[in-house]
Amino acid sequence: MTTPYPFTAIVGQDDLRLALLLNAVSPAVGGVLVRGEKGTAKSTAVRALASLLPEVATVTGCRFSCAPHAPDPGCPDGPHEPGPATDRPARMVELPVGASEDRLVGALDIERALADGVKAFEPGLLADAHRGILYVDEVNLLHDHLVDLLLDAAAMGASYVEREGVSVRHAARFLLVGTMNPEEGELRPQLLDRFGLTVEVTASREPEQRVAVVKRRLAYDDAPGAFAERWAGDESALRERIVTARALLPEVRLGDGALLRIAAACAAFEVDGMRADIVMARTATALAAWAGRRDVRAEDVRQAALLALPHRRRRNPFDAPGLDEDKLDEVLDGFGPDEPEPEPEPEPHAAQDGAPDEEEPEPDPDGPEGPDDGGPGGGPGAPPPPRDAPDDTAAPDSAGTDPGDAPRPTEAPDAPAGQPVGVAPEQPAAAASEAFRTRTLTVPGLGEGAAGRRSRARTEHGRTTGDRRPRGALTKLHLSATVRAAAPHQRARGRSGPGLLVRRDDLRQATREGREGNLVLFAVDASGSMAARRRMSAVKGAVLSLLLDAYQRRDKVGLVTFRGADAALALPPTSSVDTAATRLASLATGGRTPLAAGLLRAREVLQVERLRDPARRALLVVVTDGRATGGVEPVRRASRAAGLLAADRVASVVVDCESGPVRLGLAGRLAADLGGTPVTLEELRADALAGLVKDVRGAAGARGRVA
Repeated sequence: MTTPYPFTAIVGQDDLRLALLLNAVSPAVGGVLVRGEKGTAKSTAVRALASLLPEVATVTGCRFSCAPHAPDPGCPDGPHEPGPATDRPARMVELPVGASEDRLVGALDIERALADGVKAFEPGLLADAHRGILYVDEVNLLHDHLVDLLLDAAAMGASYVEREGVSVRHAARFLLVGTMNPEEGELRPQLLDRFGLTVEVTASREPEQRVAVVKRRLAYDDAPGAFAERWAGDESALRERIVTARALLPEVRLGDGALLRIAAACAAFEVDGMRADIVMARTATALAAWAGRRDVRAEDVRQAALLALPHRRRRNPFDAPGLDEDKLDEVLDGFGPDEPEPEPEPEPHAAQDGAPDEEEPEPDPDGPEGPDDGGPGGGPGAPPPPRDAPDDTAAPDSAGTDPGDAPRPTEAPDAPAGQPVGVAPEQPAAAASEAFRTRTLTVPGLGEGAAGRRSRARTEHGRTTGDRRPRGALTKLHLSATVRAAAPHQRARGRSGPGLLVRRDDLRQATREGREGNLVLFAVDASGSMAARRRMSAVKGAVLSLLLDAYQRRDKVGLVTFRGADAALALPPTSSVDTAATRLASLATGGRTPLAAGLLRAREVLQVERLRDPARRALLVVVTDGRATGGVEPVRRASRAAGLLAADRVASVVVDCESGPVRLGLAGRLAADLGGTPVTLEELRADALAGLVKDVRGAAGARGRVA
């Protein structure tokens, strides 16, 4: 067995270690979501925590790890009679990103259930993780339906498997830990809310701390056993402290003052629902137990808010998570200092019996506000140093300036010093106008890509549209089709009475139709003609709206920009639409319009992505006024480039950004060359489109009444 890296040897990452330890003390807190960049000890800390948890006593032979003193009455391996128990280490079960639903919740043998009447169930990862840790690396890359199953089991403490009238239920209580890199995409807000605590981790910028990390890691890699032995004393002390805090937890008192602070903090940050209040209460109680106290104090509430509220506060989809600590302190300070809890009056008979009064224990000097206890790396129970408030500095708003068209070569004498002749100076970035609800853009046809919410696709989850013979393992049985296939053969199989004899050849797999996520590639014209007449602010607002729509529909996005003499890939295709929004905010304009270069660059990106993920279909969104002015024969070259994309059968939409009383209609011609759909900025708004439909219907109704 591989020797795990010691938990107490981890350098820094105080928030991460504290959040994990609080869940070890009180699993009811609801788990931890760890957000951070690569190489920040996320996985190392989770694996190290498993070795700190006390051993688990289980019923001998039970595949579902039932506790001997309180076995699950509904255990599929039960009922369990009193008998010998087996002690084993607490498990850490990893859920891989590519896991199937059967691997997560367990596999029910439908064929045996139908043909032989046997309810054969093979436990999944949720059963293996019962009374241990379930670790999901890159949880943001899991399919949504798997995340739903996972979080439902974590919330209910049980897993349910139901297929064609056959049901299996077993206990599934575990410490859920998920890690993710925000650059690869965010979790949906309703899924974020199901994690009890969240922690942001980054690599240290202090040279001394980075040196300590490297030294310890090299020493561990050279001799894991010897390195672990050096930290054995600290590990043992931390393990005992977890056991002590667990025992103290039921005695911790959560007073009305602490509850009022919790409620005020949740109300001030406008969190939805009541889960945040409950999680904060459990976290503050666990903090008090971890500090060795029987009462919850204001500092416990503050620390609980820093861990439980950042991912729950109301924010825009592209806003970075975080908490305004000055605002939090202002809310909590409004209640004044902690008041001592009144001591209970002794009962008369207790005084007559001469029983000594219990003294209030002194605060533990090794609590969160005490000295470190985790070795040179700092105590894992120590609170993190105050973090800076999130930087809310907005992009400079230059929408009020009129950049104008690209200057002609004759204007070169007025250009700044060093400016090449014939090249327009770069205009400052314009701020995007307010985002709006957009018209739904889809890829035609029926795909088979990753689950999402945009285009029609064959999926594992959705409405049943037909049946087929199973290819490989049967997953979704089409019951009526199976009965129809088996019914004509009953007499030949010697079946004359009631009932149905089903064989393997009769089984039919249900085909389902749902929605898939697509690759939405934006090709944005950033030339001088787009900057003219203050259009870029509206254009950025439209693209920002489409990005928001892509975020909600679980798409991947990419960004190609073209201006001056060439096109550039501003953002390779990614699931992080907030990164695309950031790149869009800093997009500058100016110069000529190399439309052909932009289309050809977009084609190159789509060809590469088709090789990487053949199942994910693409939607090209070209945002331009259609004026091609860059290079030799710009109009002809742009038309040829559009023809190449049309030959590749790329679904496309051209957002016509032309404005003014006189319009040339060049974007419409580009859409025809692409074989795509033209749409104006005004038509892109869903509310404007709905109003147009309403007006047309109203006019048609009026004509009918007149007739």
